[in-house]
Amino acid sequence: MARMPTMEVCVSVIEVKTVHFEIPGAPGSKARHRTVSGHTYTPAKTAAYENLVKICFREQCKDMPHEGQVGIEVVAYFPVPKSASKKRRDLMLAGVLRPKVKPDWDNIGKICSDALNGIAYRDDSQVVDAVVRKWYGERPRVEVKISFM
Repeated sequence: MARMPTMEVCVSVIEVKTVHFEIPGAPGSKARHRTVSGHTYTPAKTAAYENLVKICFREQCKDMPHEGQVGIEVVAYFPVPKSASKKRRDLMLAGVLRPKVKPDWDNIGKICSDALNGIAYRDDSQVVDAVVRKWYGERPRVEVKISFM
């Protein structure tokens, strides 16, 4: 079994470059492909959100398909429900109460990583580290941080 390198070794060997960008609006998710009469297609809502991710990346970051290892951090900010009391709202915005709503964390991460195929990195198989977090926020959005190693 291979041993994990110590943090000191990793830091001295790997040079990391990071880029950040933001996708405005409520977090989107990756829906399953649909098949009708033997024809497979991506649902329109999924395709539209993937295009939004691509546009936001290209506007805010340099278009540069990376060939090495990639880490991705996705932070999704959901709107506070209008029905929330002031006390609950304050707890949500303070991060004490976190969203337990759809879309699921894995579908949020999947739509972002798939959309970035070919523009931020050659293929999402290069992603070796990923984190998805869900929070409430005053302004719904998704913040993406990509680390190129």
